[in-house]
Amino acid sequence: MEEKKIIYLDNAATTPVRPEVLQAMLPYFTDKFGNPSGIYSVAAENKKAITLARETIAKTINAKTENIYFTAGGSESDNWAIKGIAESLGSKGNHIITSKIEHHAILHTCEYLEKKGFEVTYLDVDENGIVKIDELKKAIRPDTILISIMFANNEIGTLQPIAQIGEIARKAGIIFHTDAVQAYTQVPIDVEEMKIDLLSTSAHKINGPKGIGFLYIGDNVKMHSFIHGGAQERKRRAGTENVPGIIGFAEAAKLASADMKERTSKESELRDYLIDRVLTEIPYVRLNGDRYKRLPNNANFSFQFIEGESLLIMLDMEGICASSGSACTSGSLDPSHVLLAIGLPHEIAHGSLRLTLGTMTTKQDIDFTVDRIKEIVARLRNMSPLYEDFLKSQKHD
Repeated sequence: MEEKKIIYLDNAATTPVRPEVLQAMLPYFTDKFGNPSGIYSVAAENKKAITLARETIAKTINAKTENIYFTAGGSESDNWAIKGIAESLGSKGNHIITSKIEHHAILHTCEYLEKKGFEVTYLDVDENGIVKIDELKKAIRPDTILISIMFANNEIGTLQPIAQIGEIARKAGIIFHTDAVQAYTQVPIDVEEMKIDLLSTSAHKINGPKGIGFLYIGDNVKMHSFIHGGAQERKRRAGTENVPGIIGFAEAAKLASADMKERTSKESELRDYLIDRVLTEIPYVRLNGDRYKRLPNNANFSFQFIEGESLLIMLDMEGICASSGSACTSGSLDPSHVLLAIGLPHEIAHGSLRLTLGTMTTKQDIDFTVDRIKEIVARLRNMSPLYEDFLKSQKHD
């Protein structure tokens, strides 16, 4: 029996490790296993390898090497950024500004801080998921200590005006953090030019290993240690370094930065082809997020009169991996907080589908996927009493 081809279109959730990344990591599991904190040469070589990896990564965002701190991933980096500023600047003020469409690593951390007496303003976004700059300016208070706005949304792919927000924060003397987990190596990032003080990333979104990320901490940011213990990460995050992860992350970052222009150009072309086919060939569907100010590899749709979960299950039976939104909330029955924030009613938000392309995605994959979506949506609508009622009402009009 012929094995079914898997078409993987959930690259926003995670990506496969590139072969070159795996090859770079392998020696650090076996021959080069030394603890970088040791004083013998095996350890010293690993310490040097970590420094080189830090340099490689720093260049990708135009940062200084010493401003890169390795973490276990995006969620930890977000937690450290938000809690770190709250702890170190809490005596100066207790007000934080963020948006309603942030990743839960930001939203849940802010909710945690609210219980500790901090006040959080959750900014609305427009129908495309873009923060309203006027509302951001109005939200700033004398006791505002942090603005945290994601670079690109993980569900609908919308890009925020980060440089503009950085400028506003810098002028007001407020620390600016951005969760760049989805945007890193997908769009150009320059922390100096964009006036970013704190930036979070994760390796497994860019064909690197899971369990490793970094937090960029600018020179002007005073933050306490996040994990207490040894002197690793310049005494700010204790614990033996994940050497294979760090080496893998640096290799993935180097490769992704080198081919960013060519790769994202190809992804944008395929993304636009996918969007055009879906919007022209399937009725009662909308594209979520800005048509142009979006990640090169992201397409998010809402199909009326169907349940997104049924669509996902039926696509899976065809060998197509997709999602309805963030992988972190896939166990939840509630509609996406992002889709509700851009103004979608519950019943339409429930019929959403996120397709995120990767380096291996082909035009044939897109064609096969769209053909299957058309068939499945038609089949699900034929079973829907809501769709039947809708068609009847259309006849009477």
